Amino acid sequence: MTKTILITGASTGIGYATALLFQQRGWNVVATMRSPSGSGGASPEKATALTALENVCCLRLDVTDSESVQQAIAQALQRFGSIDVLVNNAGYGLIGAFEACSIEQIERQFATNVFGLMAVTRELLPHFREQRSGIIMNVSSIGGHMAFPLYSLYHSTKWAVEGFSDSLQYELEPFNIRVKLIEPGPIKTDFYERSADFATKSGLTAYDTFVAKVMAAMENAGDAGSPPEVTAQVIYKAATDNSRRLRYPAGGNAGALLFLRKLLPDRLFGGIIRGAMLR
Repeated sequence: MTKTILITGASTGIGYATALLFQQRGWNVVATMRSPSGSGGASPEKATALTALENVCCLRLDVTDSESVQQAIAQALQRFGSIDVLVNNAGYGLIGAFEACSIEQIERQFATNVFGLMAVTRELLPHFREQRSGIIMNVSSIGGHMAFPLYSLYHSTKWAVEGFSDSLQYELEPFNIRVKLIEPGPIKTDFYERSADFATKSGLTAYDTFVAKVMAAMENAGDAGSPPEVTAQVIYKAATDNSRRLRYPAGGNAGALLFLRKLLPDRLFGGIIRGAMLR
């Protein structure tokens, strides 16, 4: 029987690459995005390309809109009958000095990266329980274990996703529902452009020199990152390895960075971050 995967944030980057890969491997794919028509940051060209593929259904799903979450899942179940894997991929990064972040930006960051992920998961759980199977894959980041300058709010959300997933696995195990964390390192996507929100505050210039140094370093990290197809391959492995493994580093240096973070004390690891980003 053909399996079905539902992916949030499938208009570009990791989500789009994942949709293509699973379709090529013979899966039914529900590719969701804030707007398949292109408003709200989605890519109409890529939505059209996905829709043209066999066994792919593109649906509107804004993770911050509970009605759209409910409607998308209902439509997906009506189209394919069941869902076997959920990939919570939708998200973005709020970048900038914390002092420059508005309350609205802070709330939007958590609404998308944490509360939206939880909303989609909660809406799909009754279906997974009834069929007594399912995989919930939450796309986190190496930034759920380590922190870089100017990403305090983004890191906060990824640490939240890590803790949420780590705890959730226990209560869902009796229903044969598995929870998995995908932890990409730097990825060559538009995350640093389309999927980012930069915080500024009128009259606040004290951080300008610091921000310039960090942003130059982050741009270099993005240029040297792995293509999104690498993470898509890891997601496919996590969906098909029949294991209860929780964490999956993704990208050329993700595993090494996570190992170093575990191995080194805070002072030494912090020195590495300072040397790489604040020179």
